[in-house]
Amino acid sequence: MTFYTTIRLIYSTLFFLSLPFIVLQKLIRSRKNKGYRSRWSERFGFVKFQLPQSIWIHCVSVGESIALAPLVKKLAKTHPDEHLLITTMTPTGSAQVTKLYQGYDNIHHTYIPYDIPLFLNHFIKKVNPKLCIIMETELWPNLLACCKKRHIPLILTNARLSKKSAKGYQKIIFITRHMLNCISHINAQTQADAQRFIALHADEKKVSVTGNIKYDFEIDKQVKQQAATLKQKLGTRFTWVAASTHPGEDEIILKAHQKIKQQYPNALLILVPRHPERFDTVFQSIQDHHFKVARRSKNNDEHLEDIDVYLGDTMGELMCFYAVSDIAFVGGSFSNTGGHNMLEPAALSKPILSGPSTFNFTQVAEQLQQNQALLIARNYQELAKYIIDLIQQPEKQKQMGENALRCFNTNKGALDKQLTIIEKAL
Repeated sequence: MTFYTTIRLIYSTLFFLSLPFIVLQKLIRSRKNKGYRSRWSERFGFVKFQLPQSIWIHCVSVGESIALAPLVKKLAKTHPDEHLLITTMTPTGSAQVTKLYQGYDNIHHTYIPYDIPLFLNHFIKKVNPKLCIIMETELWPNLLACCKKRHIPLILTNARLSKKSAKGYQKIIFITRHMLNCISHINAQTQADAQRFIALHADEKKVSVTGNIKYDFEIDKQVKQQAATLKQKLGTRFTWVAASTHPGEDEIILKAHQKIKQQYPNALLILVPRHPERFDTVFQSIQDHHFKVARRSKNNDEHLEDIDVYLGDTMGELMCFYAVSDIAFVGGSFSNTGGHNMLEPAALSKPILSGPSTFNFTQVAEQLQQNQALLIARNYQELAKYIIDLIQQPEKQKQMGENALRCFNTNKGALDKQLTIIEKAL
């Protein structure tokens, strides 16, 4: 038994012993999101279907599921006889996958099993992957080892590695080197990402810079139709959206909205929390700030012209909310979460605002800033000031939106590059 195998054995044992606590944590979370208490067997490798062979694609949650959709749909179209298996970790990601691939008979979905060989081996026997594709940087030691042992090619696609994450992997370089050795190819988003992987002893010949696939999504035709219908109900007034907010950010957003309404009483905020389990909490917070609020989930079409805040408490409608709005704030950026996808509002030609934490989208944020399409606010005062300035300068608002769209279109092309490498592996 090698030293690395011993380390994995210790890791697997500790992971197995921690399962009761993991289950308890999910049961606690299920009080707010019932999805965490369903389909438990899948997390232990028990799949309800058997596949003769499959292309296994893993994406963690909602954002990755949406970003990967063009690649998955193209694979499903060009390989109609292949079974595609999409795995996720969260109920929200699962719901998104189910919605994205309705009508695709050759696309299947299940939760990914816990990273324990007993569960992974049972799972792999059931789905028989001929290729495993992992979105971004979801590295699990046993998953990688199981694929290598069974000679299943594994591609890390749209891979990114921040300076902070690279330092973390550097601290366990012996383990990192073994994990990276299990990967057949890395499709890195940027040259900086590629160099960080290589610095961690990834084989330079197996690393390519292919760009960010998140630039390659197409806007559903229904989005603009839905937005036009919603805009009619909300009224033709200034509207801004705060999307994918995390705990602690809603307070900042609502304070900014209070300042905006001092000058523009008719202004409307669409507030969209990132996680469904927070919908009720955020609704209460909006009321505590003495705003008149309506919930999207209630589908109440009456008196929406009079509300101050519209709570986006549904799944899969974020693009619609972006389309309705004049200005977009992207959350996860005041909470040190690293931000979320700024390309969605960019594709809709919207001026973009963000908090200072954007390390998940460093290159995207830099390009949008260089193209004068993104403003970074440090607090609620700056956020309110930027929005008020843009309301007062409609030409600047329009120019920022055009700059955002141009930046989005200029960076397309990653999809074809990544597909070429995937096709070679197939």
